Amino acid sequence: MIVLKSPREIGIMRRAGAVLADVMERLHEIVKPGMSTLEIDEGVETFIASRGARPAFKGYRGFPGTVCVSLNDEVVHGIPSAHRRLKEGDIVGLDLGCIVDSYYADCAFTLAVGEIPPDVQRLLDVTRESLERAIAECGVGRRLSDVSHAVQSHVEANGFSVVRAFVGHGIGRALHEEPQIPNFGEPGRGPQLKPGMVLAIEPMVTMGSWEVKILDDGWTAVTRDGSLAAHFEHTIAVTEHGPEVLTRR
Repeated sequence: MIVLKSPREIGIMRRAGAVLADVMERLHEIVKPGMSTLEIDEGVETFIASRGARPAFKGYRGFPGTVCVSLNDEVVHGIPSAHRRLKEGDIVGLDLGCIVDSYYADCAFTLAVGEIPPDVQRLLDVTRESLERAIAECGVGRRLSDVSHAVQSHVEANGFSVVRAFVGHGIGRALHEEPQIPNFGEPGRGPQLKPGMVLAIEPMVTMGSWEVKILDDGWTAVTRDGSLAAHFEHTIAVTEHGPEVLTRR
């Protein structure tokens, strides 16, 4: 069942989203070569707490960190570690969420660590663009698969692949609610979008095959062929006036 949120509930989620927007801005400033992925995680946890919010991921189904920190061929769910340090030329996916007054917000983005090759920068750009195209489809009366198709069509037109194993999701009083939102599919199918739906849309894109595997830690998903991967996500409210991105300033 898809739970529609009231204006009051969306207002609370807007506050949670503002915390994450500020975190993302801060991470753009501080992530540098030589940092450990645990230092990123600890910094984000401190910042979220300073804003009166709670981390959404820490302890969720046993996940040990506040942030999923995924390097290079890691698609999602990388575990922060004091022993993993960022190097010049890495790309790092940062997936984070927070809770304000029992409501969740969720976001992700992929950063270049120092200089990266043009083809890798294009991976990041196309993944981000596919998210923006998906957001543009979040109008009242559109179909859920219009959102999915917007991602797939842009990604594949640019020669990249869409990960099939993970999907976006509804969000509200739970981190993961209905509906599931694949990043692929034919348009014009699935539920119609209605005011009060809140969606976490999150394209995951690779430079090679879309196939992934889970490492022995039980969390980290990597590309099966070792190709690089990017991940971007926003929490979006469907309104009568169009999509509102709650995790953007």
